[in-house]
Amino acid sequence: MANTNNHQYDDIINLPHHVSQTRPRMSMTDRAAQFSPFAALAGFDAAIREMGRLTEQRIELTEDSREELDRRQQLLVEHLSEHPEVSVTYFVSDERKSGGAYVTVSDGVKKIDRYQRLLVLNDDLWIPLNEMIALDSDIY
Repeated sequence: MANTNNHQYDDIINLPHHVSQTRPRMSMTDRAAQFSPFAALAGFDAAIREMGRLTEQRIELTEDSREELDRRQQLLVEHLSEHPEVSVTYFVSDERKSGGAYVTVSDGVKKIDRYQRLLVLNDDLWIPLNEMIALDSDIY
C-alpha cells in the first residue's frame, strides 16, 4: 500500500514567505523572548555557570614556608604598636562549592588576636592566621 501523505503539502511548499505590510519584522531576540517563560529547564543556565566557575584548592605550605610565615608573624607582633602596613595573601573558602580563592589585601595592622588566631586590619577585616600563605611588610 503506497503512502498517500508524501505529497500533501506540494501545493504550498514553494510559496514565498509571508511578509506583513502593517507590522515590522520581529527581531530574533524578541521572537526567542516569547518562549522564555516556557523554558523547561528553568535555572539550568545558572547551574551550568556555577559548575563552570573555577575555584582554587588550598595550598599546603612546606615546613620551611610555615616557619618563615611564623617568624614574620612574630616580628609583626613586636612592631604592632607601630601599626605597620602589611600585604597579606590568604585563602577564602567558597560558600557554594569545594575550594575557594586566594585574596591579597594591603592595610595597616590594628591587632593580632592570638586567642582566636586572627589578624585584624585597620579596616576591620579579620584574617584567620591559619589561612595566610604570605605576609609582606617593610619591617621584614
